[in-house]
Amino acid sequence: MAENGVLSLKSLLEKIRRKEVDTVLAVFPDMLGRWMGKRVAGNFFAEEVVRSGLHACAYLLTVDMEMEPVQGFEFTSWEKGYGDFHMVPDMNTLRLLSWLEKTALVICDLKDEKGDIVEVAPRQILMRQLERAKKMGYRFKVASELELYLFKDSFDSARQKGYHHLDPLGSYIEDYHILQGTKEEFVVREIRNHMNSSGVPVEFSKGEWGFGQQEINLRYADPLEMADRHTLYKHGAKEIALQKGVAVTYMAKYSAQSAGSSFHLHSSLWDLQEKNNLFWKGGASGEPAPLFFQALAGQMALAKDFSIFFAPTVNSYKRYQASTFAPTRIAWGRDNRTCGFRIVGKGPSFRVENRIPGADANPYLAFAATIAAVLHGISKKQKATEEFRGNAYEAKGLSQVPKSLHEAADGWEKSEAARETFGEKVHAHYLHAARVEQEAFDRAVTCWELARYFERI
Repeated sequence: MAENGVLSLKSLLEKIRRKEVDTVLAVFPDMLGRWMGKRVAGNFFAEEVVRSGLHACAYLLTVDMEMEPVQGFEFTSWEKGYGDFHMVPDMNTLRLLSWLEKTALVICDLKDEKGDIVEVAPRQILMRQLERAKKMGYRFKVASELELYLFKDSFDSARQKGYHHLDPLGSYIEDYHILQGTKEEFVVREIRNHMNSSGVPVEFSKGEWGFGQQEINLRYADPLEMADRHTLYKHGAKEIALQKGVAVTYMAKYSAQSAGSSFHLHSSLWDLQEKNNLFWKGGASGEPAPLFFQALAGQMALAKDFSIFFAPTVNSYKRYQASTFAPTRIAWGRDNRTCGFRIVGKGPSFRVENRIPGADANPYLAFAATIAAVLHGISKKQKATEEFRGNAYEAKGLSQVPKSLHEAADGWEKSEAARETFGEKVHAHYLHAARVEQEAFDRAVTCWELARYFERI
């Protein structure tokens, strides 16, 4: 049976037999966190794919945003013939998609022609960090808070406008604003309800600090499950908006005049039985455990090194503006939204909120970076800085988040921790991806340049 959209293989096969499902989306996340894959006829999925999986072109882990094959990757190239990799369905991820008629989804893991795992695949990168944590006796719980903008324009009309002069669904800042939120409920309510019906539990939604900006919070889970939910939610929200004739964007900074969109990443560390939050010592009246400060120190120490996993695009770095609720300093404070790391909760709910990732981040990579940084801090017994109190935006002497993808890529390239933690193949693969993205922007002539220089230079 399907409970809140989650399916067993037996129940899916039964639904296919009864013609209640005629299409199965077999997908995997690419480097940018987008679903790639195939729509499989239900009968063929039941007869063949369940047993044998399916194939896709390996170039999908080397393309840019425009789906152009990018040269210079070791993984595959024109010289290597752009062969296939094997998509192996993870049957624990089966879901019914309530917003698509008679459609189910399964997430696949990737193997090469020899049957070896594809190391540079985002889902595998996260799984490797989870395996490291398990060997050290730890489990993680994480949660996503994702912000987005909604527009009266459709995706087609937005493109025809060149993405200029768009009409947001809100006309004033709507942070926690119920009346303005009501104007957007015809979309946001559908997103909440369809996610809950499709195996992606939602806690709530609320207006945010921009015109037409909303935040939708997902229930916490194991990092792999959370990354699957996060990616399904982003994809589903776009399809639901498409059905409603409106558009949404998860750009980190869609407008210089508007607040950026964040992916606030909550994390806590637990024992293998998930009985004790290892960040907390004692009961509800207790205090943070020493392990917490090591884990926090690791996150802060590697925040710059791992920035390309938190902020993967040129646009990501436009979000880091003072007094906009996006961080500019790598500091920590208790319930302080001016810091890159905000500490919240107590007892079982005690956790770190990393405010550095933008809504454009790939959750598989962002969670992997978080886990790697925590394990680094613990294994090195690092010491956290003193808690920051006050306005971190105006503080002197604090380390700053990178100001550009150039700077972030340089930090990743020089980072011994990135090489050791993720391996040489992953390190080189994602460095090249960041460099190519930056080079594409460096060649572009922007609207800002035209407006500034066309007549007056």
